[in-house]
Amino acid sequence: MNKLAQKYLRPSQIPTKACHGCGIGMIENWLLQAIDELGLKQEDVVFGTGIGCVGRQTFATWGGDNFGATHGRALAVATGLKIAQPDKKYLVVVGDGDAAAIGTSHLIHAARRNLGVTVVCEDNMGYESTGGQFSPTTPAGYVTNSSPYGMVEPSFDPCDVVKAAGATFVAETTATQWHQTIKIVKKALQNDGFSFVHVRFPCNENFGAYALGTRDTLKNLEWIWEHTQGRTADGKPTDFTWETGIKHDASNSRPEFSKILRDLVRKAGGTPASAALDRVEGVVVDD
Repeated sequence: MNKLAQKYLRPSQIPTKACHGCGIGMIENWLLQAIDELGLKQEDVVFGTGIGCVGRQTFATWGGDNFGATHGRALAVATGLKIAQPDKKYLVVVGDGDAAAIGTSHLIHAARRNLGVTVVCEDNMGYESTGGQFSPTTPAGYVTNSSPYGMVEPSFDPCDVVKAAGATFVAETTATQWHQTIKIVKKALQNDGFSFVHVRFPCNENFGAYALGTRDTLKNLEWIWEHTQGRTADGKPTDFTWETGIKHDASNSRPEFSKILRDLVRKAGGTPASAALDRVEGVVVDD
């Protein structure tokens, strides 16, 4: 176990049950590096997970406070927690099914409200934990378990959705961009409002096997890298290009949602939930 895992994760949950060549463990390690470089401790961060490959591999791995919520509801749970404990950093990891399909409504409204959470959408371009069916982020034309003649629907980018909804930080990166991903996650965590980071990563077992015809980890990573560059290793143009980097940065430009609610409660003569909890625990928090 590396030093960051020893510092932040639960030893009983490591190693995970990830498939050969899965990128989820690598991305979680990069998240730990970003947290560590910001000087955050276990008790500073609440780690939330969704369902599917990402939820299964990361649930309860964080050594501090965790929560899991299935079928796109992670942001609904995060909303309540943020209102009750606004001083914490909330890092929520979800998959493309969570963010771009069954949980899209929660994602849109969390962005619209500028809820103070950082969502990391780890996108393996399909429902890989259930056998490799296509998802809304599967590239058009690519073969999956449920699209044997190629994906007929156009894919869509959840970054465009959350930006249009009002997210104050939006970025895209991939499992082939280590340093860029850490820098982006650090900036996302420094935003008081809603941050969204979209990270594409390889699935050897299903997307690689069905769409690319290989379960070779390096070849699957190479395919992702080529599509961030717009050209193949031998110089030919790729069929499409993913533009990565920070797509929108209006960090700390408008009030965070839970603060608006706390201010409103005080204006109405009430006691915010966070202050009530602090009184119960005998702790005074200045928010």
